[in-house]
Amino acid sequence: MKRLHRVLPFLRWFPMSGAGIRADLLAGITVALILVPQSMAYAQLAGLPVVYGLYASFVPVIVASLWGSCSQLHTGPVAMLSLMSAAALIPFANPGSIDFIQLSIMLALMVGILRLGLGLFKLGAVVNLLSSPVIVGFTNAAALIIGLSQLSKIIGVPFPRSDFYLADLWGVVGQIGATHWPTLAFAVGAYALIVGSKRFVPRLPGVLTAVLATTIVSALIGFEKKAEISLAQIQSPSELASIETYATSLQRIDALTQQISSINREIAGLKNVGDLDSVTRVADAGAAIRPLEYERAVLKAQNNKQQIKLHRLRLERVETVDGVKFYPYGELPDGFEGDGHAWRFTGIAGDTVTLSSGGAVVGEIPTGLPTFAIPELQWSAIFGLLPAAIVMALIGFMEATSISKAIATTTGERIDASKELVGQGLANIAGSFFGSYAVSGSFSRSAVAAKTGAKTGLFAIVSALAVVLVLLFFTPYLYALPQSVLAVIVMMAVFSLIRVKPLVHAWKVNRTDSIIGFITFFATLAMAPAIANGILLGIALTLVVFLIKSMKPRAEIVARKPDGTLGGIKAHGLTPISQFVVPVRFDGSLTFSNVAYFEDAVLDVIANFPQCRAIVIIGSSINEIDASGEEKVREVGKQLRAAGIELHFSGLKHQVLSTLERTGLVEECGRDHFFPNKELALHKLLERHDQQPAAAA
Repeated sequence: MKRLHRVLPFLRWFPMSGAGIRADLLAGITVALILVPQSMAYAQLAGLPVVYGLYASFVPVIVASLWGSCSQLHTGPVAMLSLMSAAALIPFANPGSIDFIQLSIMLALMVGILRLGLGLFKLGAVVNLLSSPVIVGFTNAAALIIGLSQLSKIIGVPFPRSDFYLADLWGVVGQIGATHWPTLAFAVGAYALIVGSKRFVPRLPGVLTAVLATTIVSALIGFEKKAEISLAQIQSPSELASIETYATSLQRIDALTQQISSINREIAGLKNVGDLDSVTRVADAGAAIRPLEYERAVLKAQNNKQQIKLHRLRLERVETVDGVKFYPYGELPDGFEGDGHAWRFTGIAGDTVTLSSGGAVVGEIPTGLPTFAIPELQWSAIFGLLPAAIVMALIGFMEATSISKAIATTTGERIDASKELVGQGLANIAGSFFGSYAVSGSFSRSAVAAKTGAKTGLFAIVSALAVVLVLLFFTPYLYALPQSVLAVIVMMAVFSLIRVKPLVHAWKVNRTDSIIGFITFFATLAMAPAIANGILLGIALTLVVFLIKSMKPRAEIVARKPDGTLGGIKAHGLTPISQFVVPVRFDGSLTFSNVAYFEDAVLDVIANFPQCRAIVIIGSSINEIDASGEEKVREVGKQLRAAGIELHFSGLKHQVLSTLERTGLVEECGRDHFFPNKELALHKLLERHDQQPAAAA
């Protein structure tokens, strides 16, 4: 039975009671009220049409609930992975494009395979590479990036994307003077509804209330006011020339992107061949791709500026005998009367220009469930996306396990990290076959589930079925939902993740760790949108510091403190116990990384105590010894014996002492050179080499 439960962990839900089913139904419906608006907001954050957020809230939710470890964990779209997904893919495709969507789905498959592999091989401990200050620094930076990336939607201006997020954000700040006030009004109204509901009517789902209210108002007033026209309808030569230049650059950027992608695929194929000719061709292809990438980067930078410039243009609609025309706002020819609305440029596709005199809304959402389709693998992008996929797998797993453990403290449920990895991995893999992008455990939705009394993962299935109903019947009613409202939902969710106190506390505990946390924070901001590089830098710095510490463990000569215990001579300003017997505390394992430091510590004793006759290594902190460590101990022992100095050990752990016995080092040094504790060692050796034995502690 236990074996069956390991394969099918959802069997632990049974038998179900009537009260438990009712609790799960209530929790599932409650979570669904949050899930629907959140999933649409996070999809836009991921650079995808909102429907893909709903797709990610269907199959992955069900699979994760069936094969996960925590009954109250709700899996689906989350802010962090949504941003990381978009950031990882922007260098490869334009957000919202078909290629971008396909890469998002492929990235979900990669993340799922990595998590599943970690779970099957029980490698959940790999998350320990992420120290707490690094996680906090990264999370704070990512939350700022996520939240501030929504600023353009809240004030209704474009947010041109480049390879430098801070410059892009500054470009948005520079457009504050062009704020679309009705768009901002919807954002402020949504914020007031969410906060007001939470404060005065906590039982009311504030997010859903804001979505419904703003959607209704938007539909009633015709908030979108969008028009699609031909270039010939624009009666301003300067505006027309600017739009045509912008469109030509867009076409060239798309052509360059396809050309670069084609060369990358060719390079990937040639690398698999591996002969001399293919190596030469790879080098030639790499040389050919660099000028193309440079040209694309220059064109993107130019088009970003042009997009902002075009957004500031204002046109006015005029009915003429030749049809509808658009003239510069306030500059109509004599005898013409405009509609009084200022129309803004929002985009161009082919010869069709999109203008708007209102605000941005969600727009048309496809009706129906996602269809089964094998994810398209773009081998040229897989290796480029692998670092981001690894970080996303670890970050997502860390989020899921931390949430699960927090909930488990109240439910008493035992959480298996490896099982959770398997569940999360299967959820992403299965979801990628149904149009889902990368997902993970959600803190907010899981907390709501636990608070409303969810008993089993059935609640998550109920929430997924609610999404199915939305996809089948209600997507047309969401057309008028203002995008600024979704931006507010994202902002409120991610800004709550910002924490400063843990970094301040880390400074008090270990300043090096805190500094690494701050470096991770600033590096993540500076490297955005490639935020995965920020946490990779934090991990690298953590490992470097760990290696340095392991190479130089604390090794100090000790003496008696006033209370009789042993402490470092330098640290406490103590008088040596004896000039003939010198105790040395070595707080580290004897491995290849620090054997040279062990030798230096012994030589330091000889240099400072020329009359020394016995050195006692207090080894209670030596947890491990490898071949290099054993060899160095043997070598140092011989050198000391040749100099007439005895080398002794006290308090060695069983695994270390048994290793020395197997290698014959104990017999070579003499069993009387190994003491069970430091006090016995000092007492015996001081009796032998010193006229005044030290008092026992």
